[in-house]
Amino acid sequence: MSSKKVLIISDWIYPFTGHSQIADATRNHILCMQEAGLEIRSFMPKWGPINERRNQLHEVIRLSGMNLIIDDTDNPLIIKVASLPGGRQQVYFIDNDDFFQNRQYVADADGNEYPDNDERTIFFARGVLETVKKLRWNPDIIHCHGWMTSLIPLYIKTLYKDEPTFRDAKIISSIYDTDFKQELNPKIKEKILVKDISSDMVGDFQIPVTYNSIIRKSIDFSDGVIFSQENARQELIDYCTVQNRKFVNQGVNQLSSEDILKFYDSI
Repeated sequence: MSSKKVLIISDWIYPFTGHSQIADATRNHILCMQEAGLEIRSFMPKWGPINERRNQLHEVIRLSGMNLIIDDTDNPLIIKVASLPGGRQQVYFIDNDDFFQNRQYVADADGNEYPDNDERTIFFARGVLETVKKLRWNPDIIHCHGWMTSLIPLYIKTLYKDEPTFRDAKIISSIYDTDFKQELNPKIKEKILVKDISSDMVGDFQIPVTYNSIIRKSIDFSDGVIFSQENARQELIDYCTVQNRKFVNQGVNQLSSEDILKFYDSI
């Protein structure tokens, strides 16, 4: 397994964001996989509160400049990078002036969730995959942490299904209980569709588009699932069983690097 290439994508990574279960788990995952000898690339959103000077972020000009069209609107893609303290790993940040700059995380300072969180999620997913293509780096495993990554398995199995960069990769989704409290725009499916993705390929979303709804869509297109919270939602565990997805329910226990590698090998 030491020769494997692993793409790690997460909503949050400590210390660029504050401590949380997902931020700490992703950081540990990156460092453990590095120590195990795997080749790693890591991505996260460039959330507005991230201090670029303190964390020494800088733009990668050769990777920036693409426009991603979402709902007939051009959205410029900006790629930044910084080194993860305590390791030799770089983390790439997906940025855009409208979606991430001068904003909080999922909700504003008053706790109101952003009405375009659906488009932010679409932009993040496509931004990661387009950037990995530009890197000319073909991952063997794509490991997604958190709900902002939930459309990545869908895109890999539809829009990018014939793309050599991702064609042979296995997709793992780690699910955390860091849900948004409201609902995503019910037109999210229409916004996902582009000329190379048909409605039948995507399937239906549960309406209203809640946390469980979008995580179910992630499960639909993943090869394996890790439940990474203390009390995993039984509805989602049952859905994995119905969909015949291999999964691990880790509960309060953090998976060791050996456990993760064994799960990779089992997929």
